[in-house]
Amino acid sequence: METELVEKAALGDRQAFAALVESRYDFIHAVAWRWCGDRQDAEDVAQEVCIRLASAIRGFKGASRLSTWLYTVTLNAARDQVRKRRRAEWRDAAYLRERAVLEGGTGEDDNEELWQAVRQLPDKQRDAVLLIYGEGLSHAAASEVLGCAETTISWHVHEARKRLKVLLCDAAA
Repeated sequence: METELVEKAALGDRQAFAALVESRYDFIHAVAWRWCGDRQDAEDVAQEVCIRLASAIRGFKGASRLSTWLYTVTLNAARDQVRKRRRAEWRDAAYLRERAVLEGGTGEDDNEELWQAVRQLPDKQRDAVLLIYGEGLSHAAASEVLGCAETTISWHVHEARKRLKVLLCDAAA
């Protein structure tokens, strides 16, 4: 059934495309939320993915599963959103630190959570951890989504664990 929808949507059938988006929207939104950690950002990413799918569906050749392909499209949109959010947060954080110092505080947030720490990891480590632990994918499936070797995924996860220990210990101190 889904294969038919994909084929019809790729040929320009709007009803098939709408049915495909409707059937996969919750999946896309859930992945986006885990990557972004913010409801509004997740909704923005999910909407962006749906817009991108309108033209990208023509490029889906069925070489991988649709869910793997959707992970990749959603991951790319989430990365774009996270970059945009980081730029705004850096600007806002600089303002808040300056204001906190002027008011006699430190401007630091001592309540770092695990997933917030994960989002601070370098892109490849963060992506590997979110796919493995957030999405529950195997190392093989994560390597397919990220387009790298399975051993590379394992290395990114290993490095992420070391970095998370430092990030979480610093947050607790």
